Amino acid sequence: MTKNERDRQQDLWGRAYTAEMDFFGGEPSEAAERASTRFQEEGCSLLLELGAGQGRDTLYFARMGFRVHALDYSESALLGIIDKGVKTDMGEMITPVFHDLRKPLPFGDASMDGCFSHMLYCMAFSRAEIEFLNREVRRVLKPGGLNIYTVRHKGDSHYGKGTHLGEDLYEMNGFVVHYFDRDMVESLAEGFDLLDVEHFEEGSLPRKLFQVTLRKKT
Repeated sequence: MTKNERDRQQDLWGRAYTAEMDFFGGEPSEAAERASTRFQEEGCSLLLELGAGQGRDTLYFARMGFRVHALDYSESALLGIIDKGVKTDMGEMITPVFHDLRKPLPFGDASMDGCFSHMLYCMAFSRAEIEFLNREVRRVLKPGGLNIYTVRHKGDSHYGKGTHLGEDLYEMNGFVVHYFDRDMVESLAEGFDLLDVEHFEEGSLPRKLFQVTLRKKT
């Protein structure tokens, strides 16, 4: 994955978010609803959300009483989160952060109770970049903290379709997806306890995904 390709992906998502204020809809994802229950059960209060997009899950977490640091690399998406936070009186619960996730996370060690990301890990990242990001998530989580992420897997009907960009990266209609298998999930569990891997579907295709729950080892 070249720098030019990454920059093109950033521009593509930025234009998509600018064109439609609720690109993925206004309701929270089912993945976020399941994750919220898990975070509540674990007594989490401060969450890190990676690839927050336009904030449909961010606002939901805030309404459920979590303080959320919402990271994205689209300025238009983050402006949308700020606007929605103000309009719903949830702004004080949300800290939007513009950040390139290929760089170290801008938080101290063991500073977060939990981390959530919906289809962020399966975006236009190489395997090495995903491994780096996952180590950063482990670094900023408190001992016992949860990392809950979702990814499209190789059982998805789009796997192997479109333009192959190396590894398990495929481009279709301009968007790049890195598809996972169980071996990839297990390799990312280093330094964590792998609590569960749930299979679920989303959307009209439907997209086929894993929801992975990891607990940082104490």
